[in-house]
Parts: sequence; structure tokens; C-alpha cells
Amino acid sequence: MDLSQVATPTLTPECQMMIVGIRDTQELLSGKWKTEIIGALYYGGKKRFMDLKRQLSGIAPKVLSKELKDLEMNHLISRTVLDTMPITVEYELTEQGKSLKIVIEAMAKWGINYRKQLFEK
Repeated sequence: MDLSQVATPTLTPECQMMIVGIRDTQELLSGKWKTEIIGALYYGGKKRFMDLKRQLSGIAPKVLSKELKDLEMNHLISRTVLDTMPITVEYELTEQGKSLKIVIEAMAKWGINYRKQLFEK
């Protein structure tokens, strides 16, 4: 059978738009740590760099710094430099970052339920 002659279903414009939206979200949140950083700031509020590093056990400082820069560049978090000695930097979710609330909560609930199912068997 010649596969070039097999009809492929055409996606509706709405379906195409949803797929693009999913792709955009995945690109913004890609990587092992971005959703955890957003979750830490969502559930814990404003945090300093070292507080985030301690909370996200296993993350290297260089990786945390890169992920924070990416999230800031995409307007999901804000960075505030405080005039202290030594200089202190705080991170918090922007309004755009807070708009991920439904995504973060859905992921958390799904993960909790999934873990329960695994260990109840």
C-alpha cells in the first residue's frame, strides 16, 4: 500500500489553534525545573535565590539561574534587586505567571492522584 495515497484527516481551525497553544505552553514550561520553580513561587510566594535552591533540592545554582532568567524573559516571574549588603535578589510571579494557577493546580492534583494510585496497588 502506498502511504502517500492514504487520506489524512484535516484538522479544524479550532483544533489547530489548540495544538499551537499546547506547543507554546510546553515551550515556555519546558525543562525539568520551570514548573517546580513556578509552583514554589505560587505556593510559597516571593523567594530569594538561595531559598529557591534549598526548596528545589538537586538543582545546580547555574541551572537555577538559567531557568530564572528564562522565566523572567518570558514575563512569568519578576526579579527585584534589594539594596542590601550583600545584594539580595527576590523572585515572584508576575500577573502572567499567576495566570498559570489553573495549570499548576491541575498538575499538582493529577500528580497526587497518580501517586496514590501507584502506591495503593
